[in-house]
Amino acid sequence: MTISVFLFSLLGAMALGMPIAFALLACGVALMVHLDSFDTQILAQNLLEGVNNYPLMAVPFFMLAGELMNAGGLSRRIVSVAEALVGHVRGGLGYVAILACVIVASISGSAVADTAAVAALLIPMMRQAGYDVPRSAGLIAAGGIIAPIIPPSIAFVVFGVAAQVSITKLFLAGIFPGLMMAAALAFTWWLCAKKEPIATDRRFDVAKLRRALVDGVWALALPGVIIGGMKFGVFTPTEAAVVAVVYALLVGRFVYRELKLHQVPELMLTAAKTSSTVMFLVACALVSAWLITIADIPAQATALLQPFMDSPILLMFVIMILVIVVGTALDLMPTVLILSPILMPVVKQAGIDPIYFGVMFIMNNAIGLLTPPVGTVLNVVAGVARTGLDGVIKGVWPFLAAQTVLLFLFVLFPSLVTVPAGWFR
Repeated sequence: MTISVFLFSLLGAMALGMPIAFALLACGVALMVHLDSFDTQILAQNLLEGVNNYPLMAVPFFMLAGELMNAGGLSRRIVSVAEALVGHVRGGLGYVAILACVIVASISGSAVADTAAVAALLIPMMRQAGYDVPRSAGLIAAGGIIAPIIPPSIAFVVFGVAAQVSITKLFLAGIFPGLMMAAALAFTWWLCAKKEPIATDRRFDVAKLRRALVDGVWALALPGVIIGGMKFGVFTPTEAAVVAVVYALLVGRFVYRELKLHQVPELMLTAAKTSSTVMFLVACALVSAWLITIADIPAQATALLQPFMDSPILLMFVIMILVIVVGTALDLMPTVLILSPILMPVVKQAGIDPIYFGVMFIMNNAIGLLTPPVGTVLNVVAGVARTGLDGVIKGVWPFLAAQTVLLFLFVLFPSLVTVPAGWFR
């Protein structure tokens, strides 16, 4: 009965067109009424406590770091380095897009922001070079979802808070899967590029690469600073976000001199607006999460999944399919915040490593950013590329299939995630 109240209130509020954050709050109220414990003071207290969390401070700082990076010329120089490195091969701009997505992802950790930045720089170049624009847009969209996996990932921060899992361990465990996602995209693009009527008469230019590296060394150093600092215990993920902001500000202002002081307040306002949406969503979701625990919904979910508990791999398959289905209707953050408190007790009881599950869970939700009808990243790249959403959906399917196959490969062979995670730790 409690699960029915939870689902009916949440889905009913969403069906009425209520924003996700308010739907979660309405769901929490419905659960309190069902449990005969409605109290506005407790509701307000949990709403405030939901965001009164030190690790969540990383979210606005990483958002601001991404804005400063784009305005300060760091993103453009990263693309220039990638273009000098692999732009000479057949279909080279596709490989440039993948490489740029990986490097940019290791700075800001936001799929939407990273996709918009890379698409704005590369789509005009690919269109001018004669590439199929919907397929190119689909590739960049698929590359953009690497951002929630490679550190610093905002999704890992939110999941770590919601599931009470080490964010630093999640960050380090996401490095190898993120690189594997890039490799899967590169292989798929290689297959697609053979059908493209694009040939290049360019050759690898050492001098051009050297110039691009010299010009972009400060931009390329930022991922190393963030990941290295966390690995060696110099700073926490939250402190790493502050370091990223200061670094991007100083490099954009004093090294590249493209960031103007009058731009900073506007960039801070943009980051604040984006962050406030995420933080309010987290606050409302953690109210529901608290009530989910009080109502003992995890135990009921465990009972429903009991037939699969003896086989962790089979259980992971069931959970991943569930998340794929939910991901077609919900965005990444709501799915993470709604399902984390329900699934984590099940995962722990089944003996599945919470860090491994966290990586798989976020990767699955990131793939959901590419699945219609929601497909947030698809909408972003379609807008930037000025092409129809239908074309982008058609263009993204080969890359979406590659990422999904990789996801289930990780389910079948968990050591592909857990063993490299041990290396980075």
